Amino acid sequence: MVEINFVGLGLGVTLTLLAVSLHYARGTGWTPTADITQEVLEQRASAVPETDFPEPMNRSIGGGAAPAGAVTGGEEGAELEEGGETEESSPADIPEDEVEYFEVEFVKQGETIELANNETVLEQGEEEGWDLPYACRQGQCVSCAGQITSGGNAEDYVVHDNQQMLDDGELDEGYTLTCVAYPRADFAIETGEAP
Repeated sequence: MVEINFVGLGLGVTLTLLAVSLHYARGTGWTPTADITQEVLEQRASAVPETDFPEPMNRSIGGGAAPAGAVTGGEEGAELEEGGETEESSPADIPEDEVEYFEVEFVKQGETIELANNETVLEQGEEEGWDLPYACRQGQCVSCAGQITSGGNAEDYVVHDNQQMLDDGELDEGYTLTCVAYPRADFAIETGEAP
């Protein structure tokens, strides 16, 4: 049978309780960190560029109503100041009797087709039945990117209507966003190639 030394056991329990009570009496030294949620949100908001995407659940989408405080046509101050910005016309607005056609080789599809300069490269590729990559269809992502392999700057071969993602270096390497690219010369393109 095992003999229990009650004096030693009592002394051990007493020392353990003393150590635990001293630890909690002194505290752990832990302090909660400051709440930086609002700072993070403001920093992210300042880093994200403004877009033309409507806000979710916005009742004014397509309603034709001007936003609060906006100046409309007949009101005082409605005219543009001299040198003010005017809306540029899109290549999609080219009248049918002025449309030009260009030979474009789709390298991955292994075909060359004629593309009109009043429709995007993406739309005309889809009309051929090809499953070309895309997401936003507004030039605000790179899902539809392709690389013009004919050499030179992409803007020598296509007109971009409001592309916001490619910088000058990427355009110089021939990258284009097919969803907003309207042909203006013959070229070869590899679709699905992002910078």
